[in-house]
Amino acid sequence: MQAQLLRCLIQNPFRPVIFSPSWRTSIAVALASQMYESREFGAMPILADALQDAGCDSAEVLDHCRGEGPHVRGCWVVDLALGKE
Repeated sequence: MQAQLLRCLIQNPFRPVIFSPSWRTSIAVALASQMYESREFGAMPILADALQDAGCDSAEVLDHCRGEGPHVRGCWVVDLALGKE
């Protein structure tokens, strides 16, 4: 369980993701913000869809969003979507 939480908080340092600012659409930011504030991460697959619609083709980002989790506040994808680099 702790390893899963760590994977949510820290992206793979050997394959860092370049997060394009163009992926930060109003929908993606709104979803990420709502999850960050509420600490409810059930919308992660929807965030993946929004990022993909915005042009995200990063398998690591999309797979993380669509994975089982658990996802927690501080999730690296949510933080990147919010510009908390």
